[in-house]
Amino acid sequence: MKDEITSGQNKSAPKAVDWQEVRSRLKTTQIALDRESAPTAEQMNKILKQRARILAQEPQTVSSAQDYLDVVEFMLAYERYGIESVYVREVYPLTELVPLPGTPAFVLGIVNMRSQIVSVIDLKKFFGLPEKGLTDLNKIIIIRDEKMEYGILANDIIGVRKVSTNDMQVSIPALTGVRADYIRGVTGESLIILDAQKLLADKGLIVNKELS
Repeated sequence: MKDEITSGQNKSAPKAVDWQEVRSRLKTTQIALDRESAPTAEQMNKILKQRARILAQEPQTVSSAQDYLDVVEFMLAYERYGIESVYVREVYPLTELVPLPGTPAFVLGIVNMRSQIVSVIDLKKFFGLPEKGLTDLNKIIIIRDEKMEYGILANDIIGVRKVSTNDMQVSIPALTGVRADYIRGVTGESLIILDAQKLLADKGLIVNKELS
């Protein structure tokens, strides 16, 4: 009977775990998983190409972020305006202004600049801005391109500065009327940038040469 009990216990006794074999299987499984997760040569080539495209685009992003305009800043009535300096020939004091009969009210007249006759436009009247009396600080900003040249009146010249185009808002609901068609944008500092190309191309602002 004792032998039968002993024999029965041997049959039901659990088999010893071979931990070395378990560790070997786990290591083999981990190696297989690492191989599956590692990118293939084709995948690595695709990743490198994508990185190259991103690196090629980075200089363009930096360049566009540093897009500036050099403008001459001046006062019209109680507002600050700017016009690209590339269209500004010079700033000239308002002296010996000769009125021109038969011209629109915004045409102040003509001035003699070193034997050159230049017409002067009052943008305050053209834009319908509030009138402000002329002072000794009044200057004429001579703007020009390859086809046209004339002067615009400024109540005061503030100076030359750089303006970031990224800081410019194109659509401004508050700026309505005629001037809205001649504005390139407004900065966060409420500096109104005029569109010099449109001002110089507008035939309505061109003074009849026979009158001048």
